[in-house]
Formats: sequence, C-alpha cells, structure tokens
Amino acid sequence: MKVLFIGGTGTISMAISRLLLSQGHTLYLLNRGNRNTGLSGNLSELKADINDEAAVSDLIRDLDFDVVADFIAFVPEQLKRDYRLFGGKTRQFIYISSASAYQKPLSDYRVSEGTPLANPYWEYSRNKIAGEDYLMRLYREEGFPVTIIRPSHTYDERSVPLGVHGKNGSYSVIQRMQEGRPVIIHGDGTSLWTLTHNSDFARAFVGLMGNVHAIGEAVQITSDESLTWNQIYGIIADSLGVKLNAVHVSSEFLDACGDYDFAGSLLGDKANTVVFDNGKLKRLVPGFTATVRADQGIRDTIAYVLSHPECQRQDPEFDSWCDRVINALDAAKRAVRQEHA
Repeated sequence: MKVLFIGGTGTISMAISRLLLSQGHTLYLLNRGNRNTGLSGNLSELKADINDEAAVSDLIRDLDFDVVADFIAFVPEQLKRDYRLFGGKTRQFIYISSASAYQKPLSDYRVSEGTPLANPYWEYSRNKIAGEDYLMRLYREEGFPVTIIRPSHTYDERSVPLGVHGKNGSYSVIQRMQEGRPVIIHGDGTSLWTLTHNSDFARAFVGLMGNVHAIGEAVQITSDESLTWNQIYGIIADSLGVKLNAVHVSSEFLDACGDYDFAGSLLGDKANTVVFDNGKLKRLVPGFTATVRADQGIRDTIAYVLSHPECQRQDPEFDSWCDRVINALDAAKRAVRQEHA
C-alpha cells in the first residue's frame, strides 16, 4: 500500500509506522520531522506544518494514496482542511477519534460501537464527536471513504499508564513509589479499565487499512483485558520492586482542588468502569487478538523508562500538589475525629 500519515510518530502511530515499513509498504510521513529518526524502509518524509495548507497542497500535488490517516486532528476545522487537501486523493481516510467520546455516565459498562456518543465533561471528546459527525456526513452525502478509529488508553514503552499524573507524565509517580511515599489513586480504585499496548493497536489498525469492509464504519481498538486501577498501580509497584502506598481520593475532589483539570480525564473518562466489546474489530480483522498482557507491557515500560534518562522528567509542581491533597485529607480526618472526641 501507498500510505500517508499526518503525524505518524506518536504513542499510537509510531508502532503503526514501524509495522507498515517492516511489511514493505510505502509510507509518507507528513510532519515537521522532529521524531522520524529510527524509522527505516520505504519511507518518504514530507516536512511541513499540516496547518500550512498551501505548502502541504504543493507537496502532495502529484501524489495520491491508498490510505491517508490523520493522527493529530482534534477539531472539525482540521478535518475540513484534510478534506480540501485529500478529497479525491485517497481510497480511504482514517480519522483517529477516541473511546472517551462514548456517553458519560455510561448506561451500560459494556461498550461497543453502538454505545451512544455524549460526553458533557470533556471538550476534547465533544470535538472528537463533532469530527466524526462531519466525516460521516461526507461519507453519506459524497461517498468520501472514511473509517473512524476509537482508541482507549493506549501506551508505549515511553510512558507508564496512570490515572492521575501531572503535565510531565508518569515519572513523578514512579519516583514517589520508589521512595515509599503515598500515591494518589482516583476513586476507590475498583473501577475497571482497559490498557492497550501500541504494538497490539498497530496490528489491528493495519488490518483495517485498505479493508473495503471498514469504509463508512467506526471501529474501536482495545485489548480484551480489564483491570481495576488498584491492580494497575499494584502492577507498577511490583515492577519497581516496591510496596504500594496508595491513597484513594474521589475524582470529584481531585478536580475540585483546582490546580489540574480532571473533569475530562477522570469524570469524563478514567473514573468510569468500561469493558470493551471488540467483536466488530474481530469480524473486520479475522484472527486479531491483543496479546500483550498489562503486567507484561507495564514491566517492559518500567524497564525502558528507568534506563532512558530522557523519559525521567521531573515534575516538582505535581509532586507538591500530591502532598497538599494528601495532607488536606489527613487534616480533614483529624478534624472530624476531634469533633466526635
């Protein structure tokens, strides 16, 4: 296949790029070229800012593609730009939406592509829904060959999957665990969550590329494995060889603390129990199953992060915030006890 990725080197897309190149496909990467190192094979780099529509139009003037996938479109205006650029130039356009677009709160914890889309907590998700609506309208009215992909929590070797973290990612939480300090888990830690390794995601994604049965469809790609957040944090601690010192804090309280906006990422996503039904994906990609168990993937990610200093980004602001939240809860407990003493 002749494929164009807009982006192509992120958590989800890097694994797909590697897999396509290893299979001998022709891959064009349209990005600024900052993270393309390490990719080899039949690769062509189109260095540009996708927001510079005129420059991109010149770059692709004499090109057409079997598949175009946009990994960095977040609002409908960006998809309208994509349609202007690639309408008539591709046999399949793939849009990366999000499983966070499913209704919150859920009416049924079992999630399929038929689950309604509605998320009042998170503008990110509402924009994804609007993007889906725009593209499906193009498919129905003009035959634009769209496939919509809905990932959930997909991770790679560079970042440990967590529920609560700061702007610099997961390393601050890892440090707290290593030092025996308390770590915040949202809620009571018993809600179910699904983690998908990007290598599994890539195999499913490639199976949908050039797949005539995927045109006009929305498909979620996740693992079939469900874990509680207590189990996820326990796996991380076990991988570090330390005892987990967990402090459970309600998601509403965490959001109300003000320093971080957890309304979307927790109330609109991770605080909800979800169990994904991947039957549609498996019908479209016969034989697919996710094979990287969470404990295996997290162990490998921990090893990578600890051996790569560039992944060890300090976050003193978040670290201090965690201490303040935990101290406030301890103070509240003491105050209640004193009132009843």
